[in-house]
Parts: sequence; structure tokens; C-alpha cells
Amino acid sequence: MKAVLALEDGSVFEGRAVGAPGESMGELVFNTSMTGYQEILTDPSYAGQIVTMTYPHIGNYGVNAEDVESRRPFVNGFVMNECCQAPSNWRATLGLPEYLKKHGIVAIDDVDTRKITKLLRTKGNQKAIISTIDFDAASLVRKAKNAPDMSGSDYVKEVTVHEDYEWEDPDVPRYRVVAFDFGIKHNILRKLRELGCDIVVVPATATPEEILAHQPDGIFLSNGPGDPAALTYIHPTIRALMETGTPMFGICLGHQLIAHALGGNTFKLKFGHRGANQPVLDTDTGRVEITSQNHGFAVDPASLDPEHVRVTHIHLNDNTCSGLEHRTLPVFSVQYHPEASPGPHDSRYLFERFVGMMESARAKHA
Repeated sequence: MKAVLALEDGSVFEGRAVGAPGESMGELVFNTSMTGYQEILTDPSYAGQIVTMTYPHIGNYGVNAEDVESRRPFVNGFVMNECCQAPSNWRATLGLPEYLKKHGIVAIDDVDTRKITKLLRTKGNQKAIISTIDFDAASLVRKAKNAPDMSGSDYVKEVTVHEDYEWEDPDVPRYRVVAFDFGIKHNILRKLRELGCDIVVVPATATPEEILAHQPDGIFLSNGPGDPAALTYIHPTIRALMETGTPMFGICLGHQLIAHALGGNTFKLKFGHRGANQPVLDTDTGRVEITSQNHGFAVDPASLDPEHVRVTHIHLNDNTCSGLEHRTLPVFSVQYHPEASPGPHDSRYLFERFVGMMESARAKHA
């Protein structure tokens, strides 16, 4: 079946439909990872976006029930150079095309993903549409132009849970952690569990009183989609929780929300950071970590008060802020994903750091 990808700048790419029939709009972005397409599909941070994979052959090891990062795929569409029709892996239970169709994801392959990526790097991310039902170029470009903007968007309300729930109990519970679900990934919860954290996951709209009622040793702020500046109903909650002195750790969107809660600002990147090979400098140790990242906004460090907040990590491709720490409160955050699955494991020490902060706070109040 034929499919067409059209961008707001007028670019049109004809290819093959390899997912669900229909059409879907979103912000077109690219990811440079060579593996992990199932984790990308099920990462809630991609809500509202159509993802182009730069690696040319996607789907060769199929799909299974164990490698998902959330309850379902959240991408608005998927773009590939070649989608494997016959996967070969002992863990596979479905092929990628069947998985995309099962979950209603409109997808296209047999297009020049190298050209698409170069276009996005030159012009910036574009609003786009994939269609298997409308092949008129002018019509599709018009629809793409009318798609919602990512700036000012709140996709968190679409991906967050609506009720508290307990994650799997650790073998030896040591710490009680409340995790905000702004679009949380399962492997974050797995890593916290491995370190003895008993975790309750709460909606993005949870109040400080509801959080503190769980008597947490630590508070975790998850990754998630959309524009952090638009989430004004969350900023005061984080600020109030900081003031309690409870250890706090933020990842990705959580990092950006901490910056807003501290009076800072964020801005939209031209084409974002999405991939499993992003170099980040730890300014304390001088060590360079290879990290997994997925974000289109960044914190403006000049908007933060240097008397209270310092930058701890810097992205070496463009020198943007990749980590923050409060100078007096037990609060820190990173823009990348230390739980990376799949991906580099250079940054998993950050979970141990969070546990160490909870241990210190407990000893202080003993």
C-alpha cells in the first residue's frame, strides 16, 4: 500500500505503508539510535511526534512484550528507510509491521531518511503528516501546516496515569520514593527498584499534600513530552516540595521542570537531541559520558540564580545545559536518560547518588 509523508515546508516523500492505515500529524523529528526502536515507540516523551529513524534497517529483531517502556506506543507516526518484514530473533513475538498495525501507528518506509534528516538539521523540526488515504501533495502540505505546534503544548495530560499505583516491590525495601508520571519509562522504575526503592507512581497533577502523605524518602520527576514552560500547574508543586528538604531527582522533562520551579526558563532547540550516543561532560570530574537523550527543549542556565543553582553537566555537541544541582537543597537533575535501555550505561551512577542523598537525609533526621 502506498503512503506519503508531507512536511510544512512543502517537501513530499512517497513510500510504502508499513503500519496502520489512515493519516497522522505531528512534529517530525529524527533519532540516531541503531537499536531500540521498540523502546522509542513506547517512550511517552514522543507523544505528538513522528519519529524518523536514521539507521537504514529497522525491525530486524522484531518486537516482544518485555522491551516496552510504557503501557503502549505513544509516537504519532514512524518513518524508516527499510522496515524488516521477516524478523529473526528468538525473543520476537511479532514483526514490527504487525506491531504498528496492532497499535494503530501510521508508518512509512522506502523513503530517503538521510535526506529527511539533513532537511531537519538545516531547517529545524517540521510539522508533518503521514497518510495512506490522501495522496494530494497540496492537501497534505496544508494539513501539515495546520498541525499543532510543539511550543506551548501540554502532552503530559495525555500520557500520565490518573491514579496512584505501586510499582513492583524490591526484594529488600530500603527507601520510599514517590515518582511523578509525566511520561515515565519502565526502566527508570526498574533501576530504582534494583537499589531497594519502594515506589509509588502518581499523576502529574498530584498536589504537595498528596505527595507528602506517602511519607517519601525521595521524590522523582520523570521524563515526558511537550513544552515544559506550558506546564504551569506543575511548577508550584515542585517548588513547594523542594522547600520541604526531601531529596529530589529529575530526568529530562523533570530536569526542565526543576529549572522552571527555581525561576529559570527553557527554550526550544532547532532539532533537539535524540539518540544513544550523545556526549556529556561532568563538570566536577571532567569525565565524558556517552548518554541516551530524547528532548527538544533545553534549560537556559543564564536564567538561573548562580548563588543557588549550578550547572553540573554540559552537552558537548552544542554546549547546552545537561545537568543542574541546587547548592543548598538536596535537588539535582539531568537532561539525559541514565536508565538507557538499550543504550550506554555510563550514567547509572546517578541513581546511586539519589539513593545516597536519601540515606544522608534519613541519617540527618534520625
